[in-house]
Amino acid sequence: MTDRPRYHFTPPQNFMNDPNGLVFFDGEHHLFYQHNPFGDVWGHMSWGHAVSRDLIHWEHLPVALHEENGVMIFSGSAVVDWQNTSGFGTPETPPLVAVYTGHSETEQSQNIAYSTDRGRTWTKYDGNPVLAIGARDFRDPKVFWHESTRHWIMVTVLSDQQKVRFDASTDLKHWTHLSDFGPAGGTDGLWECPDLFELPVDGEPGRTKWVLKVDVLRGIGAQYFIGEFDGTRFSNDAAPGVIRRVDFGEDFYAAQSWSDEPSRRRIWIAWMNNWHYANEIPTAPWRGVFSIPRQLSMLRFGETLYLVQQPIAELGQFTKSIYYVENMDIAVVNAQLTALEMEMAQEIKVQVTLGTATGFGLKLCTGDGEETLIGYETERQELFIDRRLSGTSTFSDQFANVHRAPLLPEGGKISLHIFLDSCSVEVFADEGSTAMSDLIFPQSQNLSLEFYMHEGEVKVDSLHIWRLVDKS
Repeated sequence: MTDRPRYHFTPPQNFMNDPNGLVFFDGEHHLFYQHNPFGDVWGHMSWGHAVSRDLIHWEHLPVALHEENGVMIFSGSAVVDWQNTSGFGTPETPPLVAVYTGHSETEQSQNIAYSTDRGRTWTKYDGNPVLAIGARDFRDPKVFWHESTRHWIMVTVLSDQQKVRFDASTDLKHWTHLSDFGPAGGTDGLWECPDLFELPVDGEPGRTKWVLKVDVLRGIGAQYFIGEFDGTRFSNDAAPGVIRRVDFGEDFYAAQSWSDEPSRRRIWIAWMNNWHYANEIPTAPWRGVFSIPRQLSMLRFGETLYLVQQPIAELGQFTKSIYYVENMDIAVVNAQLTALEMEMAQEIKVQVTLGTATGFGLKLCTGDGEETLIGYETERQELFIDRRLSGTSTFSDQFANVHRAPLLPEGGKISLHIFLDSCSVEVFADEGSTAMSDLIFPQSQNLSLEFYMHEGEVKVDSLHIWRLVDKS
């Protein structure tokens, strides 16, 4: 079995999927998650719970919301009700309010629960459900306060219609339908896990844009739309058929962002898994892992705005530099890397000048017939992760494959920022406007690293490697 990740979040045991209820309150980041308390496959869905003061080290807490009376606790969000609009707390002691989908065999509806003791215990509202429309595919509420209209906004999905629905409330208990958005973008599967937030446009003072993220189940995964939200309706800047992927790997799903983040950063985290094989990945006693937390921003490249993801700065507090080189030939670098003692938890930054080579890349976790390739093909202008020989893969015929992302060189150079852990690799390129996230299960758990190239020449402008120290 695969070693437990060193710096990625995993549950103590049993099955985990979507992150839920991400909220900051009283010095703590709360992380709830879809969880089966009784087994290592999906079922009996409840909200697991953990808290952190730095988004890296986590304290595991008891299950917050349990399945009850045939109703499972599906995905949702949480807010601090600062003005006590719900009446669950007091102005001096604002309550935390969780908004979640209650799932039964016949219906999905939106429900709330509250806590007045910093999230340690939760009470389900007697008046649940607070929003029901008699639908079986109506789920995943993301709730936030919209200051200009002085309303709570609930963003949900009508999954089988590929639509996002918007509702408003003044007290979190009574909701009024505002509008719908969609279908648009990727529609080759059920829509799930929406998020909606406003971001400043970097380099354009005073200008902001809204980002609507929604996932496509067993389709393209996470996608996003950039546009405007006026408190009632979301308008998409792009044509309806334009698809913008959040991540080009196979294992980045159900991302959610933190509410009330104290530094006013927009930070999200995602489930690193895929429903094609989520119940079969070879880990124990835990099954499920989250991505590193990523800070979001918006940049303009040419005439187009892009959602940019960068690893949070806090990760740098837990690294130790072990290798750095500039302006060196690949053969010399490889000779030095052979003698370098490395572990499975690594951060790698590399920049190369392509020269005449038709392609180049890094081989990670090589040995015993195994290797994971992170590479670039010049003619196709594509970044890729090839995990066909990455280790254990027989648990699914959907696993051993290659994932690709379009990537244009900048001045003939390619820059990659890579995070490697015991069962995952996350790659950021193009200043974070391109991301790829994949699970891997190398049997040797041996991080050997080497460059390769196809024909021609490649110059290593810089290579920096850090060891990520144990988070425990």
